[in-house]
Amino acid sequence: MENSKKRNDYSDSRFAVAPMIDWTDRHCRTFHRQFTRHALLYTEMVVADAAIHGNRERILGFAEDEHPVALQLGGSDPAKLAEAARVGEAMGYQEINLNVGCPSDRVQSGTFGACLMQTPGVVAACVHAMKQAVALPVTVKCRIGVDDQDTEVALDDLAGAVFQTGANALWVHARKAWLKGLSPKENRDIPPLDYDRVYRLKRQNPNQFIGINGGIQTLDEAVKHLNHVDGVMLGRAAYQNSMLLLDVDTRIYGDDGASASIGAIIDHMCDYADAHIVRGGRLSHITRHMVGMFHGAAGARRWRQILSTEANQANATSAVIRRAFEAIQTTPAEEAA
Repeated sequence: MENSKKRNDYSDSRFAVAPMIDWTDRHCRTFHRQFTRHALLYTEMVVADAAIHGNRERILGFAEDEHPVALQLGGSDPAKLAEAARVGEAMGYQEINLNVGCPSDRVQSGTFGACLMQTPGVVAACVHAMKQAVALPVTVKCRIGVDDQDTEVALDDLAGAVFQTGANALWVHARKAWLKGLSPKENRDIPPLDYDRVYRLKRQNPNQFIGINGGIQTLDEAVKHLNHVDGVMLGRAAYQNSMLLLDVDTRIYGDDGASASIGAIIDHMCDYADAHIVRGGRLSHITRHMVGMFHGAAGARRWRQILSTEANQANATSAVIRRAFEAIQTTPAEEAA
């Protein structure tokens, strides 16, 4: 099918769901794919060594119907990243992305993630090695700077380095990463977002794909950003309120016939959950990603309660999802969520 082709043309990646550690696993991506055919989905960040030496099916496995799906790698060794990129290509991913934005202590201790903003030459060498290793698009996700860096200089230097070595796209989280003095959780809101900085970068690089990320809550906001940049990426908003993805294909891609019905999404996830359980998995592996599906709707509290409690039982099946969905359907519209 069209979405399973290798994506050497990056122009159709106008909307993406961000890579999020502990969140965007294969079950999450399968769930999100039911809402949108076209959005680009990302894996959690996978450290290059894990991709090379780990259990590939467990760490990198995904379903064909997740496409288009991209693998995000973490690391700073060009040779290792090149080998990990080859593994990702062989597994069937359609893009390889390098993480230059994560500020967590775990990432800093490995000398990769956001701290690579301080060494654009290293990032360029990593991109070059991956481009030489695979035929897929190789992209970078970064911040506008770290700590006391001048964001005008830091972002220009990083962008110039990666585009010179052939990067197909640069996704920019429009906030500095503070590697000292702030926790990763605090860094989600501090310091302030600076979307204009990303807009300026795009104006300076009219022929390069530049996408924006950070604090975007609605599709209305996403559409406005697309007046200034090539792509928009949502993270927590898409995860915590997955229903907003239902309008992505129509509003972002102009595909009026793509949206699935809510009932069809529930049916698919029930079938998917039961198949996962047959293979030895647990229902909660899947339902933990579905808790926010009816965010703000009447009955959402009951939906959350059922999934959060009953799905954790050892013998839980998709009947739990169906009971939770029935609670949504039978809750009076005027009842607060």
